[in-house]
Amino acid sequence: MSNKLIEKAADNVRILSAAMVEKAKSGHPGGAMGGADFVSVLYSEFLNYDPSDMSWENRDRFFLDPGHMSPMLYSILSLTGKYNMDDLSNFRQWESVTPGHPEVDVERGVENTSGPLGQGHTMAVGAAIAERFLVERFGDWMAHKTYTFISDGGVQEEISQGAGRIAGYLGLSNLIMFYDSNDIQLSTETNAVTIEDTAKKYEAWGWRVEMIEGNNIEAISGALQIAQAEKEKPTLIIGKTIMGKGAVTEEGVCFEGQCSTHGQPLGAAGGSLKKTIENLGGDSDNPFQIFPDVEDFFKNRNEELIAAAAEKKAKQAEWAKANPELAKKLEKFFSKETLDFDFSKIEQKAGAATRGASATVLAAFAEEVENMIVASADLSNSDKTDGFLKKTTAFTKGDFSGAFLQAGVCELTMAALMNGMALHGGIIPVCGTFFVFSDYQKPAVRLSALMELPVKFVWTHDAFRVGEDGPTHQPVEQEAQIRLLEKLKNHHGDNSALVIRPADSEETTVAWKMALENTKTPTALILSRQNIANLPAEDRYSEALKAEKGAYIVTDTEGTPDVILLASGSEVSTLVAGAELLEKDGVKCRIVSVPSEGLFRSQSKAYQAEVLPAGVKKFGMSAGLPVTLEGLVGADGFVFGMESFGFSAPYTVLDEKLGFTGQNVYNQVKKLLA
Repeated sequence: MSNKLIEKAADNVRILSAAMVEKAKSGHPGGAMGGADFVSVLYSEFLNYDPSDMSWENRDRFFLDPGHMSPMLYSILSLTGKYNMDDLSNFRQWESVTPGHPEVDVERGVENTSGPLGQGHTMAVGAAIAERFLVERFGDWMAHKTYTFISDGGVQEEISQGAGRIAGYLGLSNLIMFYDSNDIQLSTETNAVTIEDTAKKYEAWGWRVEMIEGNNIEAISGALQIAQAEKEKPTLIIGKTIMGKGAVTEEGVCFEGQCSTHGQPLGAAGGSLKKTIENLGGDSDNPFQIFPDVEDFFKNRNEELIAAAAEKKAKQAEWAKANPELAKKLEKFFSKETLDFDFSKIEQKAGAATRGASATVLAAFAEEVENMIVASADLSNSDKTDGFLKKTTAFTKGDFSGAFLQAGVCELTMAALMNGMALHGGIIPVCGTFFVFSDYQKPAVRLSALMELPVKFVWTHDAFRVGEDGPTHQPVEQEAQIRLLEKLKNHHGDNSALVIRPADSEETTVAWKMALENTKTPTALILSRQNIANLPAEDRYSEALKAEKGAYIVTDTEGTPDVILLASGSEVSTLVAGAELLEKDGVKCRIVSVPSEGLFRSQSKAYQAEVLPAGVKKFGMSAGLPVTLEGLVGADGFVFGMESFGFSAPYTVLDEKLGFTGQNVYNQVKKLLA
């Protein structure tokens, strides 16, 4: 294979990248030009996939971390035939398939949405874990590599600490990361913000580290060969690259290594696009073209890849014939169909905390849902994901026979790992922590919502009733924040997340049923620390199934009610206690549980009006901000909620002091009706 041809391909990537940004009058050309050599080597020699079947489960994955380097990714994928020149010339434009930061598009070769630095390579770690989990269950025939590309900014983002630590601890030798180390970032040179020895840092985490000239084709190829042969550790290849490689000024003077080329077109930065294209061997009058010999080169590569994939698929077919049950299971793992699980058989303890009820469901999943991976951020015995852990084992280096990830204290990292598992496919990812620490996870939860990944987020200790731990651990505003994702539509027009706060143990079973059946978006389960009395019903599970509409009538009165009481979670049982007092005074009450306002808003207008008719007085109660229920109560009443941070005290004292009692429901409703 000719290194000269790969160098020419890299120059082609540089030309296309610079031209895309210049035409859009916005973007980041410098990094793309510097990283072009690595992606050219990767795609011409090492990355195994099937160009005729891009979603082939057994392909190698390439996860881009610095989304601002999207021109580099689009350009190399155009050489492979996945984007055309019109696509590239419409970079960053309305309805373009080449947005400013890549959005997951597997058919075109984009494995992950990238943008917030650090998350892309952490998703790659998650994908590498998924691969090890699946190989353990189905055999080495399906082993494949996960490659990822990180920049100085991604290394600096705090999430890289968690990703580096976990990948090293687990010995993910199937993970290969290229660090585009060009010493330049958006507003400064890197020496203005850091003196750390990145190589030593990753070595301390248990990685193999190779340092090379990052624009040298031979060095890149050699480092990748070493990385592919590594059996014990993930590999970091630190490539010392040149920002804006090949850039020149109008006078033809070298314009490489300039901070200004990081975040603006070459022309605006002080260079010359025309002269740079000429310097790189292109046609400055028509930069959007692929060199004919490069085009032929990648056509041949595509044929090689298709043939190699066909061989692997033939081996898989032989394996499937010899192992029909396993083959059926593998197919089911990767399908989007809802798992067949009988939730009605789950026996819940009445009056349990909803985190405990969740543990009961997870224990059942551990025995039947074979492709579920559960993680916890050092809280498994408190967020009760240990219901699952007690039936399996945690991952350790070289042992992925279990299905639990002890992530350690790294909520954001853990959430991004789960996204990576979901992107890889074949896995149902679940992760748990305290609800107040969802604040650490929201950047990754937002990407889950954007990418439409069915990750299950388990958030316990849902309100001020965390009690003695005090306001640092007591969520107040978190529910209002996360429910914004119920109001935000994804690009398919669905609510971007399903957020459920169940009112008792049986409703928790139903919440998990909804979560498992939701294969289109992330699901958030918001669960209590303290015990909650079960809601009244002869067959509580059957009644709780009505929660699948987002809100439903728990108890009702004859005729039109005088007041409708509504809440989610723990507060619903408080409304029941208040209604008992009100009914003694002849007040006719309807109680409505609203585990998911977003889902309720998706029901027919007729159903919404049936549950919450306009013109009837309404009283909402929320252990979070009142805004959580104000949209449902509207002008017909008001919401009693928290309007300050919590306080340190036993939760029973806090209920009394803050007004979350049946007596206060009585008092507030009397005031409303007066």
